[in-house]
Amino acid sequence: MNAKLRVIISGTMLCALFVVGCRNTSTPRVDQNVRAVTDIHKTELRKELDKKWENPPVHFELGQLYHADGDYSKAEYYYNIALGFNPAYREVQAAMVKLQLDKGDKTKADWVANSYMTQVASVPEQLLSLGSAFEKQGLDDYALRCYQEGLKTAPDSSTVNRQVGYYYLNRNKKDLAKEYFIRSFQLNPDQADVAGELGRLGVAVRIPEAPVPAPPPAPDMKQTTKPASQPNQ
Repeated sequence: MNAKLRVIISGTMLCALFVVGCRNTSTPRVDQNVRAVTDIHKTELRKELDKKWENPPVHFELGQLYHADGDYSKAEYYYNIALGFNPAYREVQAAMVKLQLDKGDKTKADWVANSYMTQVASVPEQLLSLGSAFEKQGLDDYALRCYQEGLKTAPDSSTVNRQVGYYYLNRNKKDLAKEYFIRSFQLNPDQADVAGELGRLGVAVRIPEAPVPAPPPAPDMKQTTKPASQPNQ
């Protein structure tokens, strides 16, 4: 019985060592494979820049790769070039703010974000665009500030209220989402997507039907007849 028990224990330990060994060796291999793919992608992007240097999306994508790698100096270098070619590139602006946060410089991140918001403070559409870019980078606080500024600038904009509604809905704050969706729908009831969201939130709404065009007027069937000419006397 003891011999059998020793065999079972020994087998279990071997299996455990095998699993641990696999884990210890597989993780570096996965990391190496990911890095290899990333390096290939960087090379391809640099080749594109060799063909056309004035290419903001490629500079941005290359900056994102270096950002993900933790090479913040190179990331900032490519972000700055992208902004040099397109100063209104909202996705790059948001990435630049995130870069400062990742570097641990919250003060600079706030300063950079404020400068971008100031540039578009009077244009609600651009505030929404910048806010959306912040959302993509996971910078919810900055996104909400953009949307709040948009509400101050254009409180009666159905588009702004709709965007704020989706912001809260995506964070499962359904009461706030409902409030802004209702406001948006009141301002513009011709929004099927907002009506759908309100329906899912338990608010019954009715989308106005498109007016039926009036039929064209019937042609006048009455023919005008000329008086018959009198015969010559």
